[in-house]
Amino acid sequence: MLVARKLPQAVEARLARDYDARFNSQDKVYSSDELIALAEGADAIIPCHTEKLTASVIARLPASVRAICSFSVGYDHIDLEAAKARGITVTNTPDVLSDATAEIAMLLMLGAARRAHEGALQIRTDSWAEWSAAHQLGIQVTGKRLGILGMGRVGQIMARRARGFDMQIHYYNRSRLASDLEFGAVYHDSVEALLPHCDFLSIHCPATPETHHLLNAERIALLPDGAVVINTARGAVVDDDALINALGSGKLFAAGLDVFNNEPNIDPRYKQLDNTFLLPHIGSATRETRDAMGFRALDNLDAIFSGGEPRDRLV
Repeated sequence: MLVARKLPQAVEARLARDYDARFNSQDKVYSSDELIALAEGADAIIPCHTEKLTASVIARLPASVRAICSFSVGYDHIDLEAAKARGITVTNTPDVLSDATAEIAMLLMLGAARRAHEGALQIRTDSWAEWSAAHQLGIQVTGKRLGILGMGRVGQIMARRARGFDMQIHYYNRSRLASDLEFGAVYHDSVEALLPHCDFLSIHCPATPETHHLLNAERIALLPDGAVVINTARGAVVDDDALINALGSGKLFAAGLDVFNNEPNIDPRYKQLDNTFLLPHIGSATRETRDAMGFRALDNLDAIFSGGEPRDRLV
């Protein structure tokens, strides 16, 4: 087994016990050529979202590779059609990171609304002046309208947490939830219908060709003036130019972002804006969640090589 990145200690211990694993002790992000060379003779690859398994890379993988068990819930970094054509089984790790990602979405919402980045910077640079009734005024979250774009596992947990702030939940999903799962949330049958009802918009949809740059200038214009955008899904869902222009113009009050296009080399304009609360893709970064992700990937791996059906098969 080729393990493309360094994984949590408990996960690597199980791998070492059960498989002939090739570990990445330096946690280096392999180039495509390095990944292909290191996969020689391997039966499976365990990548993360940092490994771009495009059609051309998959076509060059050694014939020995039978499975790709990704340490991620998203799979936009893997060309599923190319894997299917090669007869390679692909799995991911859903369910286990939903709580942790929803926690980060809440952190981003609160941090962006209450201008936490600016406050923390004042403390660290000793620029905190005396108290003022008009200083650093943010937006109150309690009682506001939260729009959720993608009401899957994470979106539903985000809605549950937000109800603790008495927020009114609106959502768009490809299909409407059963009434017993809505808990009073208001369904909208299109993204465009949802956006005018969002004081806060939290993005939880996967990155697919259909959702690429889904949040663009035309759709941002439909949001109420002074809205806040939160993204813990994938950077590709957002058009950077459109979001940055809206933040700079004052159309949007703020944005809280954990994911970006071209990570880690994000658009530098985000870092120049005071009204951005930015995190380095840590949505699933808890000890409990990363262990659970690894064990889920290994459960899929065990099923594949014992002749069973992996629980999280994508192709």
